[in-house]
Amino acid sequence: MMTEKLKTLSLLIVDDHEIVRIGLRTVLSLVSGMQVIGECGTGAEALQEAIRLKPDIVLLDIRLPDRSGVEICRDIRAECPDTRVLFLTSYADDETILSAVVSGAQGYLLKDANTSVLIEALRTLGTGQSLLDPKVTTQALSILRARYSGDPKTKGYSLSPQEERVLKLLAEGKTNKEIAAAMGLSDKTVKNYLANVYDKLHVSRRAQATAVYLRGSK
Repeated sequence: MMTEKLKTLSLLIVDDHEIVRIGLRTVLSLVSGMQVIGECGTGAEALQEAIRLKPDIVLLDIRLPDRSGVEICRDIRAECPDTRVLFLTSYADDETILSAVVSGAQGYLLKDANTSVLIEALRTLGTGQSLLDPKVTTQALSILRARYSGDPKTKGYSLSPQEERVLKLLAEGKTNKEIAAAMGLSDKTVKNYLANVYDKLHVSRRAQATAVYLRGSK
């Protein structure tokens, strides 16, 4: 029996520095299973090319000369829901990280990452999973915890915004796979969120968690 050939990932590179685009294109063009199908240096061009080319993944800088990468990410995700976005940036300040996390991007990687890390990140996104650079994961989560104490529906349980959303979708009767698809996460990540939710709500089953949510929402 023949093994099915893996799908080639099509990539769009968006960075306002030509030398960065050239470097990324040169490296990624040598990687089996990846194809750079376009590149550009502004936000306007990024949205136009994403709509035209419909790449699997957009490598997007967070700072562009005409518009914020965060705004472009939202526009790309709205116009091209099947296209995934990986922020590739040198910025790791609190506001930038928080904005990126809530913009709909599936990944956030710092430019000081080595080539193998970038390739692995692209492959991870290509399988439908999400990724945050380990250097910013803890920072992003701490920011979210500090700014949000939880929706009134579960006041006192200190759920994070992501956990609140997972619980809401759970209460709507969605399966783990449906929650994962709705939030752009992997099944494993959803399971981890649910484990945290159960622990914070002091329950052990979906029905119990749903009951807590519905009781609080009345």
